[in-house]
Amino acid sequence: MDLNETMAARIAEARERLEATRAAVASARAELSDASTTVRSKDRSVEVTVGAQGELKRVKFLDEKFRTMEPAQLSAAIVEAAAKGRARMARRVKDTFSAITPAAQGDANTGGYTPDWEQIFGSALKTGSRESRRGRPAAKIHDEITEDGGDV
Repeated sequence: MDLNETMAARIAEARERLEATRAAVASARAELSDASTTVRSKDRSVEVTVGAQGELKRVKFLDEKFRTMEPAQLSAAIVEAAAKGRARMARRVKDTFSAITPAAQGDANTGGYTPDWEQIFGSALKTGSRESRRGRPAAKIHDEITEDGGDV
C-alpha cells in the first residue's frame, strides 16, 4: 500500500467514526429530549419533576403538609427536592453522553475529547451524591429508609 492509499483508508475510517458518533449523539438527544425525573423532599412534603436541562417542570405539595409548614421550611423543601432532581438528571445526561465518548478518548490518533462535566453541570453533580460526608458510599439501608420505591 502506498502513502496515498494509507491516507485514504485513514480518512475513510475517520469519516465512519464521525458518522457513528453523530448517530449516537442524535440518538442520545432524542432519548433525553423528553426525559424527566420526579423526586420528593426528605420530609415528603414536596414532589418535583425536573427536565433533562435541569428545569423545574412541576412542583406538587403532598398530603397538605405545606399548610402547617413555616415559609422558610417549605421553601427549603422545594429547593432540596429541586437540587436532588437536578443531580439525578445531570447524572443521567452524563451517563448517556459518556457512553459515546470513550472510543475517542482511547484512540491516540484522534486526540479524543473529554467533556468538562463540572463546567457543564456545576454544582448539580455534587448535590444528591450517594456518598456520605466522610467520602464513603452511603449505606444502602439508609437509602431504603429515606426513600421508598415510589420515587422515580
